[in-house]
Amino acid sequence: QVQLVESGGGSVQAGGSLRLSCAASGRAFSSYAMGWFRQAPEKEREFIAAAPWSGSRTIYADSVKGRFTISSDIAKNMVYLQMNNLKPEDTAVYLCAAATAWTPMLVTPRTYNYWGQGTQVTVSS
Repeated sequence: QVQLVESGGGSVQAGGSLRLSCAASGRAFSSYAMGWFRQAPEKEREFIAAAPWSGSRTIYADSVKGRFTISSDIAKNMVYLQMNNLKPEDTAVYLCAAATAWTPMLVTPRTYNYWGQGTQVTVSS
């Protein structure tokens, strides 16, 4: 049973930073791709970033490119999302997700097999 647990959300003023963490457990993730999404009230789930569990390839949404960084710590089974220069429009529930392989469709939520419960990020102006 794969389990993903996010942490690190909170409230911050515009221009501030947060680092989200995703603890993964339940199986070996070496071939997996990990992603971060966000969902604001009454909006569709939005792709943020993806990276292979091991490797250097990354994909970012244009809205966060240059501000957010996805990374992983294989030894700790952790995935991170460093968020800098936060804006009020970044306010949402942020979710960690795992896909069983790297594919060109990682920007699409239905590509992912496992999801965390989410952590709230609120950015005030």
